[in-house]
Amino acid sequence: MRALVAGETGEPLDVLRLETRPVPTAGTGQALIRVTAAPVHASDLHVLRGRYGFSPRFPAVGGHMECVGRVEALGPDTGGPGPGERVAVVAVPAVPGPRVDGTWQEYLVADTRRLLPVPDRLGDSSACQLVVNPLTALLLVTRELDVRPGEWLLQTAAGSTVGRLVIQLARHLGIRTINVVRRRAAVEEIKEFGGDEVVCTEDEDLVRRVAEIAGPAGVRKAVDCVAGPVGAQVSQALAPGGEVVVYGALSTHRQTDPAALTIPLAARSLIYETKVVRGFWLNRWFGTAPPAAVPRALSEVRDLVADEVLTVPQGRPFPLDHYAEALAFAEAPAHQSKPLLVLDT
Repeated sequence: MRALVAGETGEPLDVLRLETRPVPTAGTGQALIRVTAAPVHASDLHVLRGRYGFSPRFPAVGGHMECVGRVEALGPDTGGPGPGERVAVVAVPAVPGPRVDGTWQEYLVADTRRLLPVPDRLGDSSACQLVVNPLTALLLVTRELDVRPGEWLLQTAAGSTVGRLVIQLARHLGIRTINVVRRRAAVEEIKEFGGDEVVCTEDEDLVRRVAEIAGPAGVRKAVDCVAGPVGAQVSQALAPGGEVVVYGALSTHRQTDPAALTIPLAARSLIYETKVVRGFWLNRWFGTAPPAAVPRALSEVRDLVADEVLTVPQGRPFPLDHYAEALAFAEAPAHQSKPLLVLDT
């Protein structure tokens, strides 16, 4: 079988090579999956660059988050989705927990507990993107912050995939959103998409505009994936006792120095207004959530996507041997779709 393998940490295009490897064998409790499509996430590239929250043992197959395929075979004495059944594979490594085979290969072995059956009405493009972005949006809004109908939710990077999913989910749940963007050209687009209010940091003061929009009651809940000075302004904009959950650091997207990944918070705001700033990492959630919570959340997000409450942007397919083009597309500015490595050709 073909597999896209990195020999060491480094720039993805420098360290990845297309190799031929034996088809793996499923053990007890495992299934052999014939992969049909796997996305290229920014986090996949961060792993290869050595700037993510874990590092695989090299040489390592690329792709560490999710994919879709069909069950080829089950291991000995193993139940679960049967051969031929179509499944999404949750490859996100749990922290703490064992590392998982990469998804950028034609066959992989996965624990059957990491398989999510998907209906045929859900195309490969959506099925292979069920976990990272839609699940993150669902967990942030309904679990991490438990935003209630009628409440305001402040979010940065509203034009990102997660940002748009948060807008869709908020409208479904009756939550009002204040959406931060950095370009004036994005304001009308986010409003048309369903964002209630939009703040543009290109020419508006974030803290002042949030106060004008929310009024005396203010905003008590926020999610941020920008970090840096913008993340600090989000914290400052919250009402006393407010909470911001930080799940990304787009302001330092290509930064490899951990010391540069900062949020310059105002101590007075944290101390005297008792605000809370905390992180969220999907990998750690998988490793620490109660066992029953994981399949419940996965089933919920699958149904939201299948019922078109949440719409995952259609991915752009690339054959596996065109991986260099896929990686370049993943980091192209203002791209609205995810590159997908297609392996069933």
